[in-house]
Amino acid sequence: MLFWHSQPESFQQHSASYIREALAPFLKNDEARQLAESVSKRSALQNILCAPTSPAVKQQEETLTYLNQGQSYEIRMLYRKLVEYTDISSRYVKSIVRVVFHDRRLQYMEHQQLEGWRWSRPGDRILDIDIPLSVGIMEPQAHPLQLNTIEFLWDPVKNASVFIQVNCISTEFTPRKHGGEKGVPFRIQVDTFSQNDNGEYLDQIHSSSCQVKVFKPKGADRKLKTDREKMDKKSLHDRDKYQPSHETTMFTECSPWPDALNLSTTSSTSSPVYQSSPSSCSFTDGNSSPNQQGELLLPGCSDRLQASSSPHDTQQWLQRHRFSPFSRLFSSFSGADLLNMGRDDLIQICGPADGIRLFNTIKGRCVQPRLTIYVCQPQSRNQLSIKPGGGDVYHALYLEEATLLDLSEKMSTLFSVTPQQITHIYRQGPTGIHILVTDEMVQNFSDESNFTISTMRDENTEGYHVVLK
Repeated sequence: MLFWHSQPESFQQHSASYIREALAPFLKNDEARQLAESVSKRSALQNILCAPTSPAVKQQEETLTYLNQGQSYEIRMLYRKLVEYTDISSRYVKSIVRVVFHDRRLQYMEHQQLEGWRWSRPGDRILDIDIPLSVGIMEPQAHPLQLNTIEFLWDPVKNASVFIQVNCISTEFTPRKHGGEKGVPFRIQVDTFSQNDNGEYLDQIHSSSCQVKVFKPKGADRKLKTDREKMDKKSLHDRDKYQPSHETTMFTECSPWPDALNLSTTSSTSSPVYQSSPSSCSFTDGNSSPNQQGELLLPGCSDRLQASSSPHDTQQWLQRHRFSPFSRLFSSFSGADLLNMGRDDLIQICGPADGIRLFNTIKGRCVQPRLTIYVCQPQSRNQLSIKPGGGDVYHALYLEEATLLDLSEKMSTLFSVTPQQITHIYRQGPTGIHILVTDEMVQNFSDESNFTISTMRDENTEGYHVVLK
């Protein structure tokens, strides 16, 4: 693998020699030289992946490159205007890099395949940028719903070098077979856009791709070694049927990716800043279920996210509800932006556990209470009725834990006192006796029972005794 760590300022000074160095592996024979020259005449841009090609590829077939899962590989973005040929009008260009399927059958099923990968690898991305190693790129971004796509700006006058990491392996998309697995090939495609008169990166100027297979760590090295040993055993006549192995992989021109233009349009205005280390999802909240039925809107869920909430207010709301790990990801989102997101969108961004919890919190959905009781304080004869038609007014107490402490906390909220001020809770028995309420008694209350309550002052503790009748 070839590394290039010089600073952007040196690109212009050594551009001609740099391009010759990058293309050198392809100029070892006349046929490769003619191919490079023909590609050069078609486009002023060229992308090169710094990873060796396989020698076990026949002459008429496309090159194949093996990559290790999670390893950083360099893609060199070259602009031949420094040597000759056409001009690019805009100062910066935008390149969108994506990992897609090479097999046409899998291309038709891409959405389902990627959806399955999301569920098996929650919180992970298919494609990442190794920002510390990359040189000459600006504003790297990753759309939270496009796990296989990254994008960035770069100055074609100075060239650029981006290091990528592919986190999925080829066998993850292969049906299990008794005779073993044969990994599917991927394509790494780069679509590049220049600015139009409105300053938007919508003018497509170049698209190129190369074929790769991704193995578990060190698997690519072993596979390349096996291919070389296999070719060494062949006769000279048979070797001529195969392409020579090169130290780098040259991208070949291709058609633009169908949704490249749409992604460029949307991401230029609303994509969150790329995070090199995505927040890991937490499984500490197990109180929400995607299939939960009969959810209630409870008084404790009154802190609802409003559509009019500004991005600053939305950040504070996220922190109040224990979503701080995602504050940076949603830094530019207003309340309306989050409210417009569906359950599946939030699961894809935050993972199953936190995504479901965030969706339920946004919609004001709370845990189904284990016990609901209704209580009222009888009105005195001199007290005006606050209920149309007269009669007592009841208040609903929702108990999530059905314990004495839970009951005390709900009653203290009703009376506007602290839970510590309620020293004892009694239930009046059939003969008028007072029975001390315990956890076991609360758990045996019938759901939606109703009680009238009376309070007595405890002069020793300055608290209150509450009696349920």
